Amino acid sequence: MDVSEPASISSGIAERYATAIFELSQETGELAALESGVDALAAALDASADLREVISSPVIGREDQARAIEALAAEMGLTAALSKGLALMAQKRRLFVLPQLVAQLRALIAEEKGEVNAEVTSAKALTKAQSDKLAKTLKARVGKDVKINATVDESLIGGLIVKVGSKMIDTSIRSRLSSLQNSMKEVG
Repeated sequence: MDVSEPASISSGIAERYATAIFELSQETGELAALESGVDALAAALDASADLREVISSPVIGREDQARAIEALAAEMGLTAALSKGLALMAQKRRLFVLPQLVAQLRALIAEEKGEVNAEVTSAKALTKAQSDKLAKTLKARVGKDVKINATVDESLIGGLIVKVGSKMIDTSIRSRLSSLQNSMKEVG
């Protein structure tokens, strides 16, 4: 069995739902509201272990998942297209692809706006000034406006890992130490 198969299946499921939600939002002129809803949903996924448990647990029934996601959508004021898409995903037991759905929707919205998303991982949270400077530098390099999705990973010690499309720039101290360790093995 191919190890990438489950990830590919999840990605395919997420892509179909994301495309449908995006196109409905586009038809109703709610792309800006969809973008803020997707950002809020991503923040909720990052912040809440309970939400991650609800969407991924096989023990929680589809009715309970549907009620939880409906309450979340109402509380967050998500657009009708996104709320209905999430409800359908709950009904079909597809909420486990929610993180991939968020990524797909972000990519579709960015493409529509002529932007590109950059996944940035740093040892400490970036300040607004640092984030703006990085976005400006990346814009000069890729030729499009860059929207930064920042995460923190303290194990990097320092530096950044930047992913833009298929390109990755790793300036983290962790990777430099790893590289130095490999060099030392070759010498000795």
